Amino acid sequence: MSKDIYSVLDKVIISEKATLLNELNNDVVFKVAKDANKLQIKQAVEKLLGKKVVAVRTANYSGKLKRQRRSDAGRTAHWKKAYVRLAEGEDIELV
Repeated sequence: MSKDIYSVLDKVIISEKATLLNELNNDVVFKVAKDANKLQIKQAVEKLLGKKVVAVRTANYSGKLKRQRRSDAGRTAHWKKAYVRLAEGEDIELV
């Protein structure tokens, strides 16, 4: 599967947990494409952001059930999160 490198990374997740992981382990958390694998995520971060990646961990999340109007049940989209550990001395400015 040859995935376009620009469609792998969706956005950077900035939360309390992500900030703590960034300070302690030099990890950056991304929302990524659902069908992207660890190698594609690593290549995307290294090429697009120019940073050296040491490790990539991923987690799949199911969409939440949401009510629409009176009794119609809907669901938000399923998504994937990637924890990317950068090499020593590398960092990404999270503004």
